[in-house]
Amino acid sequence: MSPKTPLPPALRRTPFRVRRALHMGVPRGRLDARDLRRPFHGIRCATQPRTPDELARALAPRLRGDQVFSHTTAAMLLGVPLPRRLERDPRLHVTTIGTDQALRVRGSIGHRARAGSVRVVHSRGVPLTHPADTFTALASSLSLDELIVAGDALVGWLGWVTLPELVAAVRRRRGCRGVVKLRAAIAEIRTGSRSPGETRTRIVLTRAGLPQPALNHDVVVEGRWVACVDLAYPDARVAIEYESDLHRSDPATFRKDLTRGELLKDGDWWLVRATADDVGPAVDRFVARIHRLLAVGRAGPHLP
Repeated sequence: MSPKTPLPPALRRTPFRVRRALHMGVPRGRLDARDLRRPFHGIRCATQPRTPDELARALAPRLRGDQVFSHTTAAMLLGVPLPRRLERDPRLHVTTIGTDQALRVRGSIGHRARAGSVRVVHSRGVPLTHPADTFTALASSLSLDELIVAGDALVGWLGWVTLPELVAAVRRRRGCRGVVKLRAAIAEIRTGSRSPGETRTRIVLTRAGLPQPALNHDVVVEGRWVACVDLAYPDARVAIEYESDLHRSDPATFRKDLTRGELLKDGDWWLVRATADDVGPAVDRFVARIHRLLAVGRAGPHLP
């Protein structure tokens, strides 16, 4: 079989183990040909994997039945938003469940967990830790606020788990490292959030002593639906929208935002547009403004 000889059909479209190919009669010389990539030791594939999904599928043939993707790798496969410092790390996290040795493959980080302490699900064609168990594992690499964003995503717009499921998973971590941070995060996670920006905005408001805002609130004026806003204080008729770069760079989104703002104003609502600066370096000014608007709005009709 020459280097250009086609591989068996079962090996052409997916990453495969060298051991499996040899058992199928593929000569070693064909497996060392330049048209095959070597993303991990003992693995071959037709194209070099780049994304977390592709890397996980490339390493999956090396996993035993007691090994699953976990930690930040499982989080990325589930779509959980992570800070860029972790998204840029190409290493894959793999947990061995039981007493066997952790995975030792270049390009991966091996972990171990007690039998029965981690549940396994399958997503995107690979095994990974249950979303609730993935959340508890993230305590080792995320800050408190980053953990709240992850939790909001899991119980909010991703819908992988419920808040009670996260609470139960944290209880099972009693006495383990990171449980204090997990409990603090659980206390601030809310269902209904639809983006990391909304979560961060809510956090800065409530920590400043403001009441919990309604999330993704439908504004109805005189029986007519006006808009759905990210956060709202209905009693003061104050709506808050977190504006990401998409709102600035996408013309259709920009026009829609302008129309929403005008319709809210016609209904005697104030619309506050929050940005990354408002939940970062300018947070004190932002919080003070919301305080003032709530006080005025609760007192009566808004002033022009």
